[in-house]
Amino acid sequence: MNTIKELNLLNQKIVYNITKFTTTDYVGHLSCIVWFVSCNFKCLYCYNDIIVYTKKGNYTQNDVLEFLKTRKGLLDAVVLSGGEATIHNLIPLCIEIKKLGFKIKLDTNATNLPQIKKLIDLNLLDYIAIDFKAPSYKFKEIVGVDMYDNTIKTIQYLIKIDFSFELRTTINKSLLDENDINEMIKTISSLDYKNTYYLQNFLETSSNIGNISKSSDIDKSKIDCQNLTIQYRN
Repeated sequence: MNTIKELNLLNQKIVYNITKFTTTDYVGHLSCIVWFVSCNFKCLYCYNDIIVYTKKGNYTQNDVLEFLKTRKGLLDAVVLSGGEATIHNLIPLCIEIKKLGFKIKLDTNATNLPQIKKLIDLNLLDYIAIDFKAPSYKFKEIVGVDMYDNTIKTIQYLIKIDFSFELRTTINKSLLDENDINEMIKTISSLDYKNTYYLQNFLETSSNIGNISKSSDIDKSKIDCQNLTIQYRN
C-alpha cells in the first residue's frame, strides 16, 4: 500500500506530456514516452526548451498510471524522459509501472547516481540511455553546469555491475567537431565501455536553448572508433 507521502508524490503535476506510442525510442519494444518537466542542464542544442523551463506539468504521475492501465497488452514498455526525469523522485511511479507489467527505460544525463542506484537495486529499470553531452573541457560550456564527473561516475557504475545501457551524443559541428568526438570515444574506451555508441544528428526545430541552427555534418572518416561500434542516427 502506498504511503501518504508516496500518494502525494504521485499527485504532483510533473509530467509535461505523454507520447502514447513509439517503436523507435526503446528498440524492440512498443512503448510510450513520459516527458518530465524541468532539467538541471541547459544544453545549447536542446529542442525541448519548453519542457526544460517549465516548472509545473500538465499531468500527474497518477494520470500516467491511469493511461497505462488502458495500454496493458498493447504496449510492453515505458520510456521516462524529459527534461531530466531523475531530478524527480521516480521510485513510487516506477513501482506502480512495474506492478502493471511494463518494462522501463530511463533517458538521463546520468548526474543523479544515488537515485539510479536505488532504482536498479529495486529492479525498477530494464535499460538506460545516457546522453553523454561533451568532453570534459567543453562540458560546462555546452550544458551550463560543471557536472561532468557525475556522468562519468554513473557510466563507471553501470559498467561495473554489467547493466544494460547505451551512450549517445547529439552532434552539431558548431559545438562538437571530430576532435571532440574522438576525445569522447577515447574516454569511454578507457572506461571499458563495450556497447554501441550512438552519434545522433542535431534536430533543428523552431527554437532551442542556444538558438543554434543546423551546421555541416561531421566527417565520419575522421572518427577514430577505438574498436567501439559506432552507429549514426538521424
